[in-house]
Amino acid sequence: MIDQSVSAPARGGVRPPPPVRPDAGRFLVLLVVFVCAACGLVYELELVALASYLIGDSVTQASVVLSVMVFAMGIGSLLAKRLRCHAAVGFGLVEAALALVGGCSALVLYAAFAWLGEARYALVAFSLAIGVLIGAEIPLLMSLIQRASRRGGRREEDAAGTVADLFAADYVGALVGGLAFPFMLLPWLGQLTGALLTGAVNAVAGGALVLWLFRRDMSPRARWWLLGANLTVLAVLTTAMALVGDFEAAARRAVYGQPVRVAVHTGVQEVVLTGPEDGPVDLFLDGRLQMGGGDDDRHHRDLVRPALRQGPHAHVLVLGGGDGLAAREVLRHPGVRSVTVVELDPGMVRLARTDPALAALNGQVYRDPRLRVVHADAFRWLRGASAPRREYDVVVADLPDPGVTPSAKLYSQEFYGLAAGVLADGGRLAVHAGPVGERPHAYWTVESTIRAAGFATRPYRAQGRPDRGFVLAVPADTGPPPDPGPGVLGVEEQRPRGVPPSTLLRPRYAE
Repeated sequence: MIDQSVSAPARGGVRPPPPVRPDAGRFLVLLVVFVCAACGLVYELELVALASYLIGDSVTQASVVLSVMVFAMGIGSLLAKRLRCHAAVGFGLVEAALALVGGCSALVLYAAFAWLGEARYALVAFSLAIGVLIGAEIPLLMSLIQRASRRGGRREEDAAGTVADLFAADYVGALVGGLAFPFMLLPWLGQLTGALLTGAVNAVAGGALVLWLFRRDMSPRARWWLLGANLTVLAVLTTAMALVGDFEAAARRAVYGQPVRVAVHTGVQEVVLTGPEDGPVDLFLDGRLQMGGGDDDRHHRDLVRPALRQGPHAHVLVLGGGDGLAAREVLRHPGVRSVTVVELDPGMVRLARTDPALAALNGQVYRDPRLRVVHADAFRWLRGASAPRREYDVVVADLPDPGVTPSAKLYSQEFYGLAAGVLADGGRLAVHAGPVGERPHAYWTVESTIRAAGFATRPYRAQGRPDRGFVLAVPADTGPPPDPGPGVLGVEEQRPRGVPPSTLLRPRYAE
């Protein structure tokens, strides 16, 4: 139970009216509803984004976060019934707690992943806590807006109209928060600083409302306690924002196992380079190793050379491959006249051009006059009018790992059908399909999807470690695909039965 001294009703049990006119008081409450709703949705999106980044499988993580939070919001609404008699103090405490928990959620999740190696339990805990606190807001705000709309104890707004206004402000605030997260907070501030700043805004809005507009509803002692709580929360969040750079550097060292030389968020993905400028380079995209340990030569050689080994290869299309390594391998072959690289992320290409280690690794390929870069989504580009029809002798798909949910469309039957449309007569398609031994279901789903799109396939893998699987394909009506050649291992005999292909409606590549 809440101490009865937290409220300060006037003599006879009637609280004094707010210090502003009812219309002004109602407007201020709705403004705070708007701000708190925006902050609440930012917390939700922050958890979803960070969970997808740290754990992977964005569909599953989004489902877990949103379902747990909605459930917790119901619990919070029920618990808030006990606070309605002291709505001003209750709302002030709820907002202080929400600002602290929501603002620090990204920081704690990243720390759990970096130093404990596991963020799932922390994700569920934060989803529950934030959901309970968000759910407690509406019942308390309903009490406050009714208080602000009264003059001398008489209600000036009917309950239905008040509820409609309250939810309208809540929904509009959620819209603003949902748009601000991907277009402002994430690209300008990053996940950690963005969450901390959102918490600070949340604390200021909630604290200012109750400490000024509803100060007469609280005793002096309650006001001082609430002011101290909000100042403490702001101090914690401000200190964390000041130290977030050092925290990120330490956490990245813990995650990647060595000093991080380059870490940039391009607006499409986070790109991290580790290792010395004059030594082996490890490339991580959104926390996943794309190239490392000096294996880049073998990986891209095994992806590209089998497709260029036989048949015409004057014009080559590389889908993905912004690091320039696949294009470098293509341009090493005599007879190549042009290479088109379709890469979504201009930041990745910019880094591949300018970083000394990465530029040395790709052989300064972006300076080659035979290479042309198109910044576009590979699926949309193949589908659009700008993609040349029947022009390319070889198409190389050097795309994100098929085990990553956002890349589902790039491993779908529809995608390979579009790729077939740009292949010239006698053309070949080379696809990086993920590890054969570690994720056989994902690999063979990719292979069966290519066959379902009208190709004859020859699956093969790189020799030794790490485990990397590829598929060489040609249109089925042109005969069997060529032999990949020496240095790789055929895996045709390992093909399981009944692996269904992947489509945009039914992605089946994941384990």
